[in-house]
Amino acid sequence: MTGAQLRRAAAAARALLAPVPDGTARVPAMADDVAGLVAHVTGCLVRYAHDLAAGPERTDGFTLGRRPEADLPELLRQQAAAAEVLARTVDGAHPGERGWHDWGRPDASGFAAMGAAELLVHTGDVADALGLDWAPPADLADVVVVRLFPWVPPDAEPAAALRWATGRGALPGVEPLASWRWHCAPLEEWDGTRPG
Repeated sequence: MTGAQLRRAAAAARALLAPVPDGTARVPAMADDVAGLVAHVTGCLVRYAHDLAAGPERTDGFTLGRRPEADLPELLRQQAAAAEVLARTVDGAHPGERGWHDWGRPDASGFAAMGAAELLVHTGDVADALGLDWAPPADLADVVVVRLFPWVPPDAEPAAALRWATGRGALPGVEPLASWRWHCAPLEEWDGTRPG
């Protein structure tokens, strides 16, 4: 994945979220409200940029937090900026550069894919909670699934595959997931098994 694809995921998320009239609307899947979910994704994007720039050693001596009075429009501007910071970090990374994550040592494409997954999956959570008709762009969902979830059946519909891979839906003929995680290290390091 690239910075350009991450930017497209951010734009797709913003297109659904910007017209939401109430940032305090509940999102039960995440036990939060819309504004809180946007803040969560923003924090992930900033941390991913930091973790790629910092290299493969864990560096989490500080935390990011949302100001309680920040409203949804302000948080969406912050999310767009965070996506751009990650996209620029991804685009500027040298080949072979690695960062740190709990689930592996991602390269730039892994961080871009994780950022896009956060944007697409949590925007879907908001759409589900508010009864909005939305699906992530199929080509973006597909590249996220291929990069982060190589065990997903290759013929699965991309949006459904992304939902299944993140524990949010079913795939015909495939057992549901009790828990999930992604493979963020380079794909050549995948051992061929689905993590439990």
